[in-house]
Amino acid sequence: MSQVYSQACENNKAPILNELKRLLAQSQRVLEIGSGTGQHAVHFAPQLTQLIWQTSDLEENHESIQAWMSECNSPNLLPPVEFQVGVHCWPVANVDVVFTANTTHIMQPQEVRQMMQLVALHLPKDGLFCQYGPFRVNGKCTSPSNAEFDDALKQKGYGGLRDLKELEEWAEGLALVEKIDMPANNLLLVWRKRGQRKLHLFD
Repeated sequence: MSQVYSQACENNKAPILNELKRLLAQSQRVLEIGSGTGQHAVHFAPQLTQLIWQTSDLEENHESIQAWMSECNSPNLLPPVEFQVGVHCWPVANVDVVFTANTTHIMQPQEVRQMMQLVALHLPKDGLFCQYGPFRVNGKCTSPSNAEFDDALKQKGYGGLRDLKELEEWAEGLALVEKIDMPANNLLLVWRKRGQRKLHLFD
């Protein structure tokens, strides 16, 4: 099996973990949407031994995730399940945290909306959604480099950076409880499930 290496993952894994140690101290089971290369999962799971970390991604990325996992040997880290928002059914039950990093700007707007609503639907009351990456704030990119990145993404056919107000409109049932500044002009958004009420998906 061959590993895929991401320098960005290496650069941001420690700052993200520092926040997750605090945020997930009482959590039990995490679903990671878009595990990518697998580098985040193998760094986080051994340091968060109180919880089960479930990886997921497109099937084409499973080989790299499993290759990284083969070197990790962490009993609380589970092999990837196939999951793409808008294509596959929600992959696992009984998670109290959903984590995703650097996926929101790759997805199309409708896919992001579906992700926000699916997370709200499947989290229990007070469950957390931790969403990392670059975002727009009040309609503007937070740095010139993020604006350039946004333009490059859209030129390649990706959805581009989403605005926080836009995400809040889509996140029915979720409340944005923390907005944490991270290195390289990124944010860690922390959403909490507000309560058990019927949600209407994809209105």
